[in-house]
Parts: sequence; structure tokens; C-alpha cells
Amino acid sequence: MDAIAEAPRDVLRIVERLEEAGFDTWAVGGAVRNHLLGHELGDWDLTTRATPREVMKLFKRTVPIGLDHGTVGVLGEDRTLFEITTFRKDVEPRGRKAVVEFAERIEDDLARRDFTINAIAWHPLRKEFLDPFAGSDDLDRRVLRTVGEPSERFSEDLLRVLRGLRFAAAFDLTVDSDTWVALCDAVDQLDILSGERVREELLKVFGVRTPSSALSLYAASGVLSALYREIDADADEWSLSLLACDALSASRPILRFTAVLGVLAEGPGTPGDRAAVLMERLRFSNAEIRLVTRLLDAPPMPSAEAGEADRRRWLSTVGPELVEPLGRLNTARARARRAVQARPADDSVAAWRGVQATRRRRPPLSLDDLAISGDDLITLGHTPGRKFGGALQSMLDSVLDDPALNTVEHLSTMAAEILGAPSRKDSS
Repeated sequence: MDAIAEAPRDVLRIVERLEEAGFDTWAVGGAVRNHLLGHELGDWDLTTRATPREVMKLFKRTVPIGLDHGTVGVLGEDRTLFEITTFRKDVEPRGRKAVVEFAERIEDDLARRDFTINAIAWHPLRKEFLDPFAGSDDLDRRVLRTVGEPSERFSEDLLRVLRGLRFAAAFDLTVDSDTWVALCDAVDQLDILSGERVREELLKVFGVRTPSSALSLYAASGVLSALYREIDADADEWSLSLLACDALSASRPILRFTAVLGVLAEGPGTPGDRAAVLMERLRFSNAEIRLVTRLLDAPPMPSAEAGEADRRRWLSTVGPELVEPLGRLNTARARARRAVQARPADDSVAAWRGVQATRRRRPPLSLDDLAISGDDLITLGHTPGRKFGGALQSMLDSVLDDPALNTVEHLSTMAAEILGAPSRKDSS
């Protein structure tokens, strides 16, 4: 294995301080694995024989990230946070997360890790690897394998089922046959995981370059039907939804999720209603649920041949906050159809361009854009009442048909026709 060229200055400083105090300290996790894969190193995590309290005594700027689990954050010179975790070993598997205790040796810590590719340590000062479970060989062979007995690893923490599928997809690994069998056997126990943990793992899936790889493994292993029963992986549109998900930016995980939710199983209510049930179970925020619900239940975008009035009405109906995400979804689905059906994109892209052109003209689209308001109607002498809302909506309908009618004169005349002649006018 080629040595990591150089660790960041803060990592070297932290390791030196701990080692000088007599505490064996190693780099583990993503940075080490990513180096062996030829990827960007990413975050540096350290593991040490020092307890959290001993770490906090050695460094002035610390953050108690998870003292019960042995983790302390140490701030670098540029305020980068480095997580330092005490060597641990499992003493009792619980399914949700094993009970652990602090250990004395790095070997014990590596032995409790999930997969061999994550059980490789690097000593930044001595520039040596410690790889007791041949994780580097597995990376060379592009294989995902558990540390030790697969069924034991998954029983210790069932979230490893989801992590394993994500790692396999993200790093283009084939799951070892024994690991795959144990993983699939553990699927029927996943319902003990909290909605929050499942959600966070799903969002990490949407953060990789091609989520479709992990989601396909979700379907093949039974994870999808176990945790996401509202999603119909047998639907004809399933492959299209995965490709559309891939076509969207990794910086927009909720939008990627919405693309996948385009193939919801039949059930009561609207697609948005059924998606909300799933999202509530996974403890998504109310704002996220509302956004996805509105996106799924939004009316179809007007076709490329639609007239300006139809585009204005659609823009008015969906509201300004949904236009961009709906446009991105529309374009992603068009790319997916083109990839699957090997044909030029349908009129979806042209339809989106037409909508964008209409938006750039900045037509009046809402009641707030009307040339007169409810207060203006009162000033004109109309008595407030239940008819006010209907009158204003009628004015907006007229203006959506022809923006040139958005004048005080025209709308005042409309108000008089709908509400009757005003009883008085403001003399000023």
C-alpha cells in the first residue's frame, strides 16, 4: 500500500500531542479508505487510547461531541473540527447499536468495525498502515466484506445493512456472498431502527454520485419493501425514476427523493398524501414534507405548444417557490426517458424553456400583483364581505388571460360589475 503523502498539519499536531502523552493514536475511517481508493481524502478521524477526559485535558479547544461514546472534537488552527474517539470494543449486541466499552488496543477497535474496508488504520507519524482484516486486498478486488462473521456484525448494529449497501454502490464494490446472505437475512429486523437513523442513511445515499446503484441494491435485498413500502419498485417507471434521480444534483437530496417517489404504490389519497405518510414515519421536517407533497401533487407543466395564458395560469397555480424544482424534475425525467428509450428528448425540455420565457416577462401571477387590492376596493367605496375574495380572484383570472388588463381603471370597472356600484368614493 502506498503511504499517504502527508497528513494535514493539524492532524500531525494532534497525534504528536497524544503520542507524547503516552496515548497510541491512529487515523481511521474515510480518509484512509479514500486514499486507497484514489479518492479525495475528505475528513480525518482519529482513534486513540486516551479517554475523552484525557483528550480534553490535553487540548484547550474541544467540543464534547459524544462523550458517552468516547468522541471529542478538537478544533484545528483554522477551526476545522477533528473527531477523536477512544479505542472501543463491543460487549453486547443490541441490533440498534451495540453496547461498547473503551479498549486499550487499536486492534480491538478495528475488530469491532463493520467492514474490512473501514478497518484499516494509518499512523501519520510513523507512516505505517495497520490492516489486520485485509481491507486493502478487498478494495483491490472491489469487494465489500464484513469484519469477521457477517451475521454477528449485522446483529450488533442493523444500520450496517444500509451502510453496506451505500458503500457497495458508492465505491462500486461487489458484496461478498456470505456478507450478502447475512445482510438479506437481517432485513426483516430493520423495523427496530429509528426513523431518524433510516432517514439519515437515506439522505447519505442521495448524496453519492449515482443513488440508483444503492437504491437498486435496496430493492434486490428487500430493504426497499421493508422500510419504504410506499414505493413500488415493480412499477414500469421504476428505472426511469432512478435515472431521473441520478440526473439531479447531489446537492439537492430532497429533490432526488421526490424523483424516486414518482413511483408510489396505489393507495388512498393523492401521491403527495402517500409520500407524507412515509416521510412522517422517517421523521422528515414539516417543511420537507410540505415541499415534496406539493411537488408530487402539482399539475403537469404546460406542453411546448401551450399558449402564454396556459403558462401564466400554471405559474400562478404552483407558486414561485415550486417553479424551479418542478423545472429540474421535469428536465431530469426527460433525460431519463431519453437514456432508456434511446430517442431524442420529448417536448419536456422545450416546455420548460417556454415556461422560463414566460417568467422572464414578469407577468402578474398572484393577487399581490394586481393593480388594486382589497384595501383599494374599500377606498373605492365597496363594503367588505365574502364577495371580496371572489371578486379579486375573478380579476386575477382576467389578468392571467391578458396582463394588459391589469390596470386600476379596468379592475375598478370589474369590481363594480361583480360587487355592485360602490356606495361612496374617497373624496381625496
